[in-house]
Amino acid sequence: MSLSERKLRILQAIIGDFIYSGEPVGSRTLSKKYDMGVSPATIRNEMSDLEEMGFLTHPHTSAGRIPSDKAYRLYVNNLMEKRELSEEQKRMISEKLHDNVTEFQETIQHAAKLLSEITNLTSFAMTPKPDADKLKYINLLPVDESTVVLMTVAESGKVSNTAIKMSVPYTDENLQLLSKSMTYNFKGKTISEALTQDIIESFKNDIAALGLLGENIMPNFMKTLENMLNVDLYMDGLTNIFSIPEYNDIDKAKMFLEMFNKKDDFAKKLMERDDGVIITIGEENGGELMPDCSLITATYHVDGKLVGKIGVIGPTRMKYDEVTSVIEYMTQNLNDTFKLTGGKE
Repeated sequence: MSLSERKLRILQAIIGDFIYSGEPVGSRTLSKKYDMGVSPATIRNEMSDLEEMGFLTHPHTSAGRIPSDKAYRLYVNNLMEKRELSEEQKRMISEKLHDNVTEFQETIQHAAKLLSEITNLTSFAMTPKPDADKLKYINLLPVDESTVVLMTVAESGKVSNTAIKMSVPYTDENLQLLSKSMTYNFKGKTISEALTQDIIESFKNDIAALGLLGENIMPNFMKTLENMLNVDLYMDGLTNIFSIPEYNDIDKAKMFLEMFNKKDDFAKKLMERDDGVIITIGEENGGELMPDCSLITATYHVDGKLVGKIGVIGPTRMKYDEVTSVIEYMTQNLNDTFKLTGGKE
């Protein structure tokens, strides 16, 4: 059964109403508050269909429905309208960020605090530590005809081994050449420096190696570096959850706070996320501690180079349109700020 235009309108109205009220939504509410052009009975039938399709759930204590993770995903991908920030909000964000640019780390910490104040959610900002580990050597080891292990070793002794499925043929000689070439280009660089290095420029004199790197090695190498990176993780607004109805349940509140007792695990999860603005909802986050949470992250840059991430975590009933707009505008301001200051600490 596909979603008709009417079903989409009803679903969008339910999601919007539930996000702002926190109360299950019934057919009478929809009929009174929104011009659906159909009777409450028809709305009830459509809601039953949406429930069967997995877009709505039915709390036992209420006649109304609430959106599922599947509904929120459809909303974020297809139904959400971008909410433009007011000029006053933009001015406030810009002024507060530009007033705190003397120290890079302090600016990032201040950005996390500001994001929490604006969204009333738990916020975080992550940035590489100034004394990030340096690379010692890189080795590519054959396992079988379609698998290679990428070994990355740092001066601290930290080692990462990543199995890579190859989509192009290779020889032991190719792997040795690539290992030597990568070690030459990255040895002595901090992990954060390697992450921001111009890869094309590094390998411009080795066209054959570049072709293979582009196919398989470099994306895996960059992801390995991100996982090895030593980072500072700033958090703010942890107590905001106590004003959110979803966390009136003390067990849910404890589970939420438990996530941040394992900061290293949370930081690693953030590093694994793609560049840009990324929204993950409920079970998409994986793991037992975040099944009822949504996570929104964005990447900020210094001089156009990827540096860290900033974002919020909260219940799946989140004002995605407002929060996303705030994060996008704040990230844009951080990028502009660090462009002006050269990212100096």
